[in-house]
Amino acid sequence: MEKTPFTIEKIYNAPAKKVWEAITDKDKMKVWYFDLAEFKAEVGFEFRFKGGPPEKQYLHICEVTEVIKEKKLAHSWRYDGEPGISYVTWELFDQGNSTLVRLTHANLESFNSGNPDLVPENFAAGWTDIVGRSLREYLEGK
Repeated sequence: MEKTPFTIEKIYNAPAKKVWEAITDKDKMKVWYFDLAEFKAEVGFEFRFKGGPPEKQYLHICEVTEVIKEKKLAHSWRYDGEPGISYVTWELFDQGNSTLVRLTHANLESFNSGNPDLVPENFAAGWTDIVGRSLREYLEGK
C-alpha cells in the first residue's frame, strides 16, 4: 500500500523562467541546493551528489524522467547501497511576476530499511528547509 507522498507548495516573487533556471542550471543549483558535478534537464540524464547529516554522507543517484520546460521536472531518487527508490516532481505554475512551485516526493516508504536517516519525516524537514528557505532566499534575495 503506497502512502501519501510528501508535497510542499510555495509562491515565489520570481517569474517561472527564473525558477526554472534555478532548478535546472547546475551552477545556480549549487548556490541553494546541492553541488552537482553535472546536470541536464534531459530525460534519461543521470546525476549524482552527496548529502545527508555531517556524520554520514549518502551518494544520491537520480535520473531525469520527465521534462516540460519551465513547467515540470521529474526524476528518480535513490541511494547507493540502500534499498528503495523514490520520485521527485517539481511543478511550476506561472502567475505573471510570481510562480507557484509544487514539489512532490513520492514512494518514500520504499526506504524501509530501518535506517533512521531515511524516514519520511527527515525528507519533509529537508524539503521544507530547501523549498521554504533556501530556494526562496536564492530567488528573492532575502
